[in-house]
Order: sequence, then structure tokens, then C-alpha cells
Amino acid sequence: MKIIAIIGFALLAVPLSAQTQTTVENAENTAPITNRFHVGETMNYEGKFGFLRLGRASMHVVGHDTIRGVPTTHFRFILRANALGLIRMRNQFDSWVGRKDFFSRRFTQKFNEFGKSRETAYEIYPDSGFYTSLEVDTALAVSPEPLDDTAFFYFVRSLDLEPGSRQEFDNYFRPDRNPVVIEVMERDTIDVPAGRFATIVVHPIINGGGIFKESANARMWITDDDRRLIVQMKTKFSFGTVTLRLTDWQISTEDPDNER
Repeated sequence: MKIIAIIGFALLAVPLSAQTQTTVENAENTAPITNRFHVGETMNYEGKFGFLRLGRASMHVVGHDTIRGVPTTHFRFILRANALGLIRMRNQFDSWVGRKDFFSRRFTQKFNEFGKSRETAYEIYPDSGFYTSLEVDTALAVSPEPLDDTAFFYFVRSLDLEPGSRQEFDNYFRPDRNPVVIEVMERDTIDVPAGRFATIVVHPIINGGGIFKESANARMWITDDDRRLIVQMKTKFSFGTVTLRLTDWQISTEDPDNER
């Protein structure tokens, strides 16, 4: 986990609050949030610390699945690093989110760092109010309308991001991580390897520390259009600032109602 913190890409999930409930209800009146993200969508990134290339990252809409009888969409976030032979890793985060309610049902993490591997997995039961994990024998209370780390990326892309606004969310699936704050800072046009983009700059703040603690001054640049691509992410540590920049992307045009 220290490697994840150093590279700064393993983001904590943004959960749904009373404010968010309105967003979800409005989305359901037209189409579920998951219908915004078609199977096959991929975003690829390069990771840098100053001029040092740390590695690459990618986000994927993998496909549709069924978890305990609930239709879900499968999201994946992968981090790869190989810098000067000192940092070697491949970490993978998978999330299964309900297609109708956008609540997390399963979240898995696979870490391979310096030749050592380990896994964590969470089974999340929104209707029953608890979650289980490989690391804990007993069931633990889950927040209402829960989201996990990987689902965060897709949820924040569905929000109404108006510069100057501030939203607080209380339903990250682990209650001790709440609240999460999303501050929408400004509009900005930036250049990344994938091109020039008009963006909205978002400042996420996570309660209890981590890479999105207030002192990290973290930022996400999200395109100011219907695509809502995440084109850049940046966070600050005591040793400097780490940046992810979009190199290329692919968006499927398939009708989500026809995806299976």
C-alpha cells in the first residue's frame, strides 16, 4: 500500500449523500448512471514525478455481469510502474456496480509489488447493510448506497460539476472513511499527450488522511463536455507532486441497452 500512496493513483471512493440522492434519482428518471459508460470505454495514462516517468495506468469498462442476481457493470483500474529498477509493480482494482442503482456489490484489489503478491476482496450487501472481506471474519456495517474506490472515478464523472460548488458525501462503503468532499474549483484548458482539452478542475478531500487529505491539494481535470473524460490527476506529497496524464482513450458508441 505504500507504493500506492507514493504514486498517488489509488483514489478513495466518493459515496452518495442526501445531496447525491437527488442526482441519482434524476439519473434514474432518464437512464441509470451506468448507461453513461459503455462497455469498451478505455482511458490510458502516463504517470510522472517531475521529469521521471513512473509508469502507466488505465481505466476500463470491462463488461456486464451478475452478482448475486443483480445486473452489474464491471469497472477496472490498473497501475503499472517500473522506474529506474527501484519501483516495480502491477496493481489492479475491480469494481462491480449495480446497473440500476449504482451501488457497489463487489470490490477486489490485486497487488504485485517488488515480486510480492497479495489480494483483498470485499462482498458488499447494500440491501442487508453489511460487507465482508477476506481480511475480517465477521460482517461489518456498510454505508447506505455504497461506492468503492474504483466506482469513484465513474460516479464523479456523472455529477453536475459547477465551478464554485462544494458537495459532501457520506456513503463510502466503509463508514469510517466518510465524509468525502468534492470542491469544483474552476474551468481550465490543458495540454496532455492525448491533446488539448477544456476541463473542469475538481478538488477531492478525504476525511482521515490519505492521498486526498486536505494538505495533499489533490486535483482532477475532467473534460467540460458530455464525455467527462478524466484527462489529468495530480496530488502532492512531502517529496513532490505526482501526475497522471491521459495519453489516449477509446469510447464505445454501442447502445448500452443492447449491451449484455
